[in-house]
Amino acid sequence: MKLEVLEKDCYYHIFNRGIDGVTIFENDNNKIYFLNQLSRYSEDKISILAYCLMSNHFHLVIRLNTEEKEVTQLLSNFFNSYAKAFNKQKNRTGSLFEKHFKRIKLKDKNYLKQLILYVHLNPTHHFNLDFKSYKFSSFQAFLSNKETKIVRDEVLELFGGLENFLFCHNQKNNLLNETYTFE
Repeated sequence: MKLEVLEKDCYYHIFNRGIDGVTIFENDNNKIYFLNQLSRYSEDKISILAYCLMSNHFHLVIRLNTEEKEVTQLLSNFFNSYAKAFNKQKNRTGSLFEKHFKRIKLKDKNYLKQLILYVHLNPTHHFNLDFKSYKFSSFQAFLSNKETKIVRDEVLELFGGLENFLFCHNQKNNLLNETYTFE
């Protein structure tokens, strides 16, 4: 499989899962460590628009602020650092993630908006959890004034403000609930 080449100033969906579906986040501390490492490695080389960490996979929505080689290396180093720490904690060896992190270049702003909704609604879609209160998604960062690595203003501008951001999430969530309701 040929991997998409990352390009500066472009948006990407970065995602991966545990090899053979294995759990990659066993507890909240694992997720906190992952996010701290992401913050540490990303510096100003990428902008983070959204994220969601589930037990066996993760989603990141990013924009490259620097050249492809730098970002590919930083992501590789970041994922390796997390895998090594997780393996040490669990006294395990070998690969934690599937071979390469997946990346999809986002072609337009509408796709970007839909992806942000998809990422935030992941807890509802996979585990029927309330996406609004899920701790390891970037959704709550948009409701808070706390400092964050999320480019909050850029995303809210994309949605036309906080009110429409919330409206779009609720509408998409209602569609999901209608789709998966069985009588």
